[in-house]
Amino acid sequence: MERYARQSVFSHIGKEGQEKLLASKVTIIGMGALGTVAANNLCRAGVGYIRFADRDYVELTNLQRQVLYDEDDAHHSLPKVVAAFNHLNKVNSEIVLEPIIADVNSSNIEGLIRDADLVLDANDNWEIRLLINEACHKHKIPWIYCAALGSEGMTMNILPGKDNPCLRCFVVDKPKSSTGGSCSTFGVLNMLTGTMASIQTAEAIKILINSDSTRKELLILDLWGNCFNTLELTKNDNCPLCALGQYEYLGKAVGTYTTSLCGSDSIQIVPPLPIKADFHILAEKLGKIGNVHFSEFIFAFSDDKYEIKLFQDGRAIIKNAIDENNAKSIYTEYIGL
Repeated sequence: MERYARQSVFSHIGKEGQEKLLASKVTIIGMGALGTVAANNLCRAGVGYIRFADRDYVELTNLQRQVLYDEDDAHHSLPKVVAAFNHLNKVNSEIVLEPIIADVNSSNIEGLIRDADLVLDANDNWEIRLLINEACHKHKIPWIYCAALGSEGMTMNILPGKDNPCLRCFVVDKPKSSTGGSCSTFGVLNMLTGTMASIQTAEAIKILINSDSTRKELLILDLWGNCFNTLELTKNDNCPLCALGQYEYLGKAVGTYTTSLCGSDSIQIVPPLPIKADFHILAEKLGKIGNVHFSEFIFAFSDDKYEIKLFQDGRAIIKNAIDENNAKSIYTEYIGL
């Protein structure tokens, strides 16, 4: 307990609260700008079990705001969760860290959150947020929504209970990508992502120790515009999920699908079932037509047209594809698993 002395002496946590944190399990979905700050905060605060899932690898453009990574991680295209584990395990080796290299979707979301005491949303995809909302509603697990773009952010605790609203109560449908920007087109301040994730994890600590100070409202802030507001939201009696029991995303059949990744000119290809990729065979095949290097986690290929990062489960991230159909064709031609 000496490690947490400056925290446990805080009257609202105390020794009893610290023991609750050490016995808690949290799942973080996404290890980008929000997720790295959240994982760092919870690791240092002594949350006893932290599981974090992400599909991406470290790139140089991440380093402006994703605090657990360095230039060496980017140079080796290390999976984000592996780089995060390597860093955090040196910070606190007395807790359990579980890195999961995965695209979070309806086929694996329940396994990622089922045994958690709390789930943190740290991703930039609305479909995944709505999926988290449904999975946590089904398993009666609290979760914390969090978003950041430009200088503006918002966060809200989504708590189980018949009188508490879920995300679907006030998000009528998945927002269309054309209605907003991404961090690559709109920009984002690292001060904002650090602030939002710190507010999110402060609420996480409150929830885990059963504090009566847990915020109920949606918090909205603009660091550049010096605005800080809260908005009280109520349960929607016609909510498709918590009122009518309709699961629109959870359990949806997953085939081969593509996803345009925020912040890059990349498209992700996910096969219908995990495939054990043999990097050595691929290196022999593709080394004849381009540049190849690989590690135990990721296989990288590039030529004068495309750049492909392939994970062990057959999932690939393809740069410079014209569109999603073109990405599928590239995958078939070059990988052909």
